[in-house]
Amino acid sequence: MIKQLIEKYYLHFEGQPYVFRAPGRVNIIGEHTDYNDGFVLPAAIDKYIYVAINKRADRKIHLFAADYNASYETDWSHIEPTTLHWPNYILGIAAQLYRKNNHLSGFNICIDGNIPIGAGLSSSAALGSAAIFALNAIFETGFSLMEMALMVQQAEHEYAGVKCGIMDPFASLFGKKDQAIKLDCRSLQYAYIPIAMPGYQWLLINSNVKHKLASSAYNERRRQCEEAVIILQKRFNQVKSLRDVNLHQLDQVAHEMETTVYLRSKYIIEEIHRVSEACVQLAAGNAAGVGALMFETHSGLSKDYEVSCIELDFLVDEARYFPGVAGSRMMGGGFGGCTLNLVKDEQVAALEAHVKGSYQAAFGKEAYGYLVETSDGAAAVPF
Repeated sequence: MIKQLIEKYYLHFEGQPYVFRAPGRVNIIGEHTDYNDGFVLPAAIDKYIYVAINKRADRKIHLFAADYNASYETDWSHIEPTTLHWPNYILGIAAQLYRKNNHLSGFNICIDGNIPIGAGLSSSAALGSAAIFALNAIFETGFSLMEMALMVQQAEHEYAGVKCGIMDPFASLFGKKDQAIKLDCRSLQYAYIPIAMPGYQWLLINSNVKHKLASSAYNERRRQCEEAVIILQKRFNQVKSLRDVNLHQLDQVAHEMETTVYLRSKYIIEEIHRVSEACVQLAAGNAAGVGALMFETHSGLSKDYEVSCIELDFLVDEARYFPGVAGSRMMGGGFGGCTLNLVKDEQVAALEAHVKGSYQAAFGKEAYGYLVETSDGAAAVPF
């Protein structure tokens, strides 16, 4: 892919590029907890967004997306969101950079990657992370990984219209091979958790249902959590987010909430606890323990948080009763994308074949699987 990326760069731009990559991520457990100041447990994976980039002599910004075979041009003085959508992830990064340093030259950037779009693997955060990592390198702006993660998050808020949490860019920038990251989304303190599970592999199964977070109920869920916090604060003034609430406290104010808001809050409180428990089970090498928590998470996401869909529920149910599957759940923002499955080595191929057949019969479309391994975070790529 790097060879093809460089060839495309030469077709559209002059000069020798530098190449950088940033990984997508899986989230072992801790879904929708990040914007509630909770804990998450992501791991960077060996699927990447690649960028070939170099500075220009003028102030213009030229973008080329290989996947779309599309270009976009602007300059530092006219950065604003576009209806084309795909440039916004880079333009949002450029806007963040411009606020901090408005004396930079322009740049050419060519983008490609092998992260499936809309699969819940955070291709958008990987694109933002690759862009800021590359720009930070070529302009020598000296941002820390933490500063870059926050810039990617802010860019998505402002230019993509998604009020995402910090987890996705954090995983893409801070990822480490063979490790998951237990991240406290309030303090941003983190610890690496060994993720190796001898005898088991992580299998993604793509529902081929595309989600679009900006047009989904993602932002609505966030508003509902905020509504619950306002109600809770009237009784418990120490509450700043659902991170600070236990189920007993929630039940005390349940009569003041709409049922939907109560169920959203219940799921978040339970999921924050599951992250800490999953770290214990991973440390013990207990695949069955990790898997049981994954099934619990899916049930909560489907019934209480209502961000699943019939296709994802079907995939999890097919895995639930298949020999050698420790756990399965939908992953990502919801309404499509992938399920994450913890499967015994010898059953991976059989599970994938079984699910392909049953999914085709049920929905008339293909569900395909691919194994993922953990990866280091964003980096320069020699060539």
